Amino acid sequence: MAKILVTGARGFVGRNLCAQLRNIRDQKARWYEGVQIDDIFEYDIDSTPEDLDRYCSEADFVFNLAGVQRPKDQAEFMAGNFGFASTLLQTLKHHGNACPVMLSSSQQASLAGRFGDNEYGRSKLAGENLFIQYGQETGARVLVYRFPNLFGKWGRPNYNSAVATFCYNIGRDLPIHVNDPATKMELLYIDDLVDELIGAIAGHEHRCTFNGLSVLPHDTASSQPAPPYCYCPVTHHTTLGQIVDLLHEFHDQPESLLMPEQPQGSFDKKLYATYLSYLPKEKASFPLKMNIDPRGSFTELVKTPTFGQVSINISKPGITKGQHWHNTKWEQFIVVHGHGLIQLRKIGTDEIMEFEVSGEKIEAVHMLPGYTHNIINLSETEDLVTVMYANELLDPDRPDTYGEEV
Repeated sequence: MAKILVTGARGFVGRNLCAQLRNIRDQKARWYEGVQIDDIFEYDIDSTPEDLDRYCSEADFVFNLAGVQRPKDQAEFMAGNFGFASTLLQTLKHHGNACPVMLSSSQQASLAGRFGDNEYGRSKLAGENLFIQYGQETGARVLVYRFPNLFGKWGRPNYNSAVATFCYNIGRDLPIHVNDPATKMELLYIDDLVDELIGAIAGHEHRCTFNGLSVLPHDTASSQPAPPYCYCPVTHHTTLGQIVDLLHEFHDQPESLLMPEQPQGSFDKKLYATYLSYLPKEKASFPLKMNIDPRGSFTELVKTPTFGQVSINISKPGITKGQHWHNTKWEQFIVVHGHGLIQLRKIGTDEIMEFEVSGEKIEAVHMLPGYTHNIINLSETEDLVTVMYANELLDPDRPDTYGEEV
């Protein structure tokens, strides 16, 4: 069991890391191999020197995420990013605690490319050198991470990242400003980073060296000692313009109902989750268009570019709906409330297949291509509520729907 100290615990990375550490401690997240958490020491701006002293005496692993990003005075960079790191390491030394220590640094510490001359980068580089020297003096395992641009839930708009600002503003119909849409960005998703950091507790960190901004992964089979630098192997490369275009698609989804494709592990999926996390209360719900007639209603819920759509159909007592067939299009009917009968008949034959369905025993029934079909509400008092999936969107010019009674 380990006691974990997290400095900067209420910052963007700190909040996400501490939340998952608590999930591990409370046995809610059990998939991290070799990681068991006994206690989490959360240190932040309102913590006391006495807190830091106690935490440093007991910690089994330290994540130093504390730092200054946007001070009023440039001199605060060195005081916040180098000064506190020095205090932290001196306190660990005082207690003879040579536990592993992680430092959150930045690509700007490379002082390369567009980061060639800035006070923030110099303060981060000074902190890196301090940690590396500390490891050499004490034998402690030191992990220095140079983060690229981070994005995800709980970031501060107009502070942590452009993505946070864009999500916040677009979600509220506020203007955004993009200097150059072609600007290239390397982005690291907060959940991927948290998984990497938690893995580091068990010694599963990814070591590397840096050549400017380029990551050179360490060969674990090499006889050379592991470098102090680490990286998260899962990042995404895109442009500001592509980010903004995607966010506008997400913004328009409640009106279009068209859900952009989000393959597992993709940047699009992670960005959509990020965008949703910044929505205000009034955007967290949205009305759907109910197509109502005397028979009941039909409401489209969500559409996808390649996998069709999902709708809700409500049939009044005694009502029959459907009575049509398709050449290639197929559907699934799933009754979730009420009592109904689904009938299918292969075109050109007289044989009818019947399926009695009920919300008390939920099942999916295929509407087979080439079979005319219907759904009948057998109740005299209750509405019949059916979830309907169609494998393709309606093409008004070629609807592939042909009326014929079962």
